[in-house]
Amino acid sequence: MSQARPFDPHIPVLTELFSDKGEAPAEPVAGSAPALPEAPPASPADAHWTALEQRLSERIVQQLQASVDIVIDQRLRAGIEQVLQQAVASVTAELRKGLQETVDNIVAHAIAQEISTLQALRPPPP
Repeated sequence: MSQARPFDPHIPVLTELFSDKGEAPAEPVAGSAPALPEAPPASPADAHWTALEQRLSERIVQQLQASVDIVIDQRLRAGIEQVLQQAVASVTAELRKGLQETVDNIVAHAIAQEISTLQALRPPPP
């Protein structure tokens, strides 16, 4: 748990910053901290560091993107492989069933045709 810090009289509280209506800022308190000066214009060294930071950020993003691409590719391959295996198993079962029915029909038709041919060649009983 955090311990309560002693009150710093130089830090203004909300009631000192805003009026009771909550619309406009109240007058600054005499003992409040002075406003920070505006940042000086960027020096050439700052520009160099900014450019270096930008290049470094871009390089890190590119490296992370490559890693993310590899992980996504692996997961997609695994997911697609599983779906394709299920689809192939289903299609294979349907093809086997259809092929078995076709072979059964062809054999039954061939047997019926052979029986009718044999009956036609056999002389009638006396």
